[in-house]
Amino acid sequence: MRRPELPPVHPGEILAEEFLAPLSISQNRLARDLAVPAQRVSQIVRGERAVTLDTALRLAAYFKTSPEFWLNLQQQYDLRTARAQHLPERIEREVRPMDVAQA
Repeated sequence: MRRPELPPVHPGEILAEEFLAPLSISQNRLARDLAVPAQRVSQIVRGERAVTLDTALRLAAYFKTSPEFWLNLQQQYDLRTARAQHLPERIEREVRPMDVAQA
């Protein structure tokens, strides 16, 4: 029997629960220290905004992690969300694959 998949976890949830809360860092302080608008951090934490390359670089420098860590979290979230919405199947139906024999 297949277990139901858990919903995708947004990188903002990980930022809030695994970094900000344990370290007692407010969203406003993080925004100031990252030199970004507070709205950006707030939207990421609420799952309303993606972690971009710029933000990943800043978070990595701040928390002594890697940019890849943050970008991979975002990529995994995006892929799981797309799969939950059956986007890959829809795209497969729309795309006409290249015919290698004609290339």
